[in-house]
Amino acid sequence: MKTICLYFQVHQPFRFRRYRFFDIGNNHYYYDDYTNESILVKIAQKCYLPTNEILLKLIKANKGKFKVAFSISGVAIKQFQLYAPEVIESFKKLADTGQVEFLAETYCHSLVALKDKDEFKRQVDMQVALVKELFNQEPSVFRNTELIYSDEMGDMVYKMGYKAMLTEGAKHVLGWKSPNYLYCNSINPKLKVLLKNFVLSDDIAFRFGHKGWSEWPLTPEKYTQWLKDVDAKSEVINLFLDYETFGEHQWKETGIFEFLEGLPKEILKHKEFSFSTPSEVAKNLQPVSAINVPYPISWADEERDLTAWLGNEMQEEAFNKLYALLPKVQKCTDPKLIDDWTYLQASDHFYYMCTKYFSDGDVHAYFNPYESPYQAFINYMNVLSDFTLRLNAVVPENEEDENISNLSNLLAEKEAKIAELEENIKRLREKQKKVEKKLI
Repeated sequence: MKTICLYFQVHQPFRFRRYRFFDIGNNHYYYDDYTNESILVKIAQKCYLPTNEILLKLIKANKGKFKVAFSISGVAIKQFQLYAPEVIESFKKLADTGQVEFLAETYCHSLVALKDKDEFKRQVDMQVALVKELFNQEPSVFRNTELIYSDEMGDMVYKMGYKAMLTEGAKHVLGWKSPNYLYCNSINPKLKVLLKNFVLSDDIAFRFGHKGWSEWPLTPEKYTQWLKDVDAKSEVINLFLDYETFGEHQWKETGIFEFLEGLPKEILKHKEFSFSTPSEVAKNLQPVSAINVPYPISWADEERDLTAWLGNEMQEEAFNKLYALLPKVQKCTDPKLIDDWTYLQASDHFYYMCTKYFSDGDVHAYFNPYESPYQAFINYMNVLSDFTLRLNAVVPENEEDENISNLSNLLAEKEAKIAELEENIKRLREKQKKVEKKLI
């Protein structure tokens, strides 16, 4: 018996507006609201809403035999609340079926697991709280940003209370081993590890609509045969995909929705197959061995490592300067600063700075608001510079910061006084006009 574990990632970042050098210290609003709203609404109409509707029909039609899992970043949920609340309602309908599992992840889809355990836990707890509030589920399985995983991270995640974690079935990690079994963490064997079958996943996510592909067109029957051709001893086939695969990466015109509608029915015709959520896989299967991942892996690009985000000097500088602020941020109580800090950490900002232009170039161009990685770097560093000034003013650590803080407070007080006086003048002028009218 082989079980299919179908999981989808849902994430969209808050993109920054063009933030110029002369904005630093003068304008503290960093976000491109128009772009964020237009992109989110577009994807909701093309992907989230129609795909959720299809999944709901499939779940009801297959009466408990068809199951899926999602991880939805907190910043994606925030944008649904702002721009497309109907998307949240459609996810709630899926949750109400009892056949959909929601996983834990970092709130802002960040790389913080590489830097700080406490900040990592804070972000995960934020996202989990949202999942509980909206979908009435308490996640027991963890999916880190872009499936980033290492032995050390797995141990950290287990100590946070999670029973299983998802990651990439990377060739350089697996060697001769198959991703089609359950594994465990090499430091803490109590953490179960589910590995993505990247060949079968990418057949849908990347190759489906490519007419130059030798297997085009891909049908439910053909795909099911491929699943049957997998080694008979295999126990689980993990198909992990970006949710935007449906209707956005692969447009409706490719037939992707018809493929999705027909696939579960075709798979379930064969008694050797079933569908399971990640927590069911972790509960029902026994790990065949530990998986050794001393250095972080991910599901990004051909290398399956961190070079998509930290592969050049610009990315490293931005990343390190950001987290150099963490000790001060931990002392900060200003909610607006904490929000901006959270959104600054989204991995997408570093992804836009990537200088890969070959096989993976098109992937990095997806909804990228910048014309070049250098422009992305400059824009981000300008935002970070302004954020640093604000943070230093609120959490001064030396005499210079204290002076800046005092001056900022004085300026704020003066601006408030000026605004109050201007309002008084306005009222007096209106009163004077009324008196003059009566005299006339």
